[in-house]
Amino acid sequence: MKSIWVVDDDHSIRFVLEKALAREGLPVRTFSNARDMLAALDDETPQVLVSDIRMPGGSGLELLAKVKARLPGLPVIIMTAYSDLDSAVSAFQGGAFEYLPKPFDLPRAVELIRRAQEESQREASEQEAAAEVPEMLGQAPAMQDVFRAIGRLSQSHVTVLITGESGSGKELVARALHKHSPRRDAPFIAINTAAIPRDLLESELFGHERGAFTGAQTSRRGRFEQADGGTLFLDEIGDMPFELQTRLLRVLSDGQYYRVGGHSPLRSNVRVIAATHQNLEDRVRQGAFREDLFHRLNVIRLRLPPLRERREDIPGLARHFLQRSATQLGVEPKRLSEAALAKLTQFDFPGNVRQLENICHWLSVMAPSQTVEPKDLPTEVQDSAASAGSASPAAFASAGLSTSALQDAVRPDPGAGLGFPGQPGRSAAPANGSASLSEGGWLTDMAQEARRLLVAGDPEVWDALTRQFEAQLIITALDITRGRRIEAAQKLGIGRNTITRKIQELGLDV
Repeated sequence: MKSIWVVDDDHSIRFVLEKALAREGLPVRTFSNARDMLAALDDETPQVLVSDIRMPGGSGLELLAKVKARLPGLPVIIMTAYSDLDSAVSAFQGGAFEYLPKPFDLPRAVELIRRAQEESQREASEQEAAAEVPEMLGQAPAMQDVFRAIGRLSQSHVTVLITGESGSGKELVARALHKHSPRRDAPFIAINTAAIPRDLLESELFGHERGAFTGAQTSRRGRFEQADGGTLFLDEIGDMPFELQTRLLRVLSDGQYYRVGGHSPLRSNVRVIAATHQNLEDRVRQGAFREDLFHRLNVIRLRLPPLRERREDIPGLARHFLQRSATQLGVEPKRLSEAALAKLTQFDFPGNVRQLENICHWLSVMAPSQTVEPKDLPTEVQDSAASAGSASPAAFASAGLSTSALQDAVRPDPGAGLGFPGQPGRSAAPANGSASLSEGGWLTDMAQEARRLLVAGDPEVWDALTRQFEAQLIITALDITRGRRIEAAQKLGIGRNTITRKIQELGLDV
């Protein structure tokens, strides 16, 4: 166990701290000046450094700067009998863990050193974990399936289609497939087919000859040529223009292509990995994507799960992104408190891993302290946590829903198990739309049922009634929109991710 180092020219301070820390079972080493302490660093390192700010032969602030240059993760506590603003500011700007004015309360000083010791241990474990970060993070079962698929494909040249929502890390998977394939020593070329204007995409993919079109002053190698022997990653393949899909199909089927304006065929020795966030089957049915190309690409389909399906990976990913952001910014990495981490884990992340990375970068810049608390999280996370609880009747009233709309939502379907308890066969009231929310109807029935459950001592009254209420609203909205979830969510005034999550949580068969 590393010791606590105390540097102070005052013998009494060194003696008192040494005895107090020894009683706590903490090893201590004391120094009377900064010079001796710096010399001792050549042989060993402390776990915590406690230093006076004014000493002969070198100040505590100078010592702090030298120590931080050699051991940036070492917690340093600065002591001083001259508790002025400049000293405090200079200490914290220099990276001090804490500022301890003299005379100090001895139990408080020991407690502070204990905290610094815990900080040092945590820092060491985090650095060790950061050094062992794999190329892809994921402990969730869904990600383990992805890892197994990459392993099975490691010796294959087969075409792969990666599907998944935007920001879920499709390019990272494509790079992993290339890295562990026989083509690993050849180029990996990535291109987003949706980001390049359709007039330039053909030349970008296949190259062009000099004079092929206005502005073509020289010949140009396309991405297929650049990736020869390696892997070409075509992101957002669902947005590829229809006329270019034919040329891509020819490359995949015949293994050759022509530059724009060229007359000599070029052989293609490229493994194609495509990715999309769209449903290509729907695109085929809509006539926006060639069916034969779809089948050429869909040799091996690899689905990448959204972040909400792998919530157990959020803590590890968050720590990784906070560490990386801190490295980029040249600052100490922020830490998430248990409460903040719990709130972050509950968030649906419609932008998936990319959104989590952006949030961590935002926290690295904007969070006021090293430990991030729930109140420090971005507003979209806090607002989501606040709205995750079920809406009250008053909230629906403020949303402008009429009595008739809500009454129509209560369908007499005993088999569905979604009606209010004790009221399975209640038929809907006349939908004349003339009554207000406060005039009884379904609210009266709910109040009666709530009273019955409360009197009976049911411990889950809130959850039981709100789940039934939400289920009826979602079912009715989907019925009106003929099962179209996005439109149903818009009508209900919620997000598409929210309605999907609610359907899963409520176990609705829709």
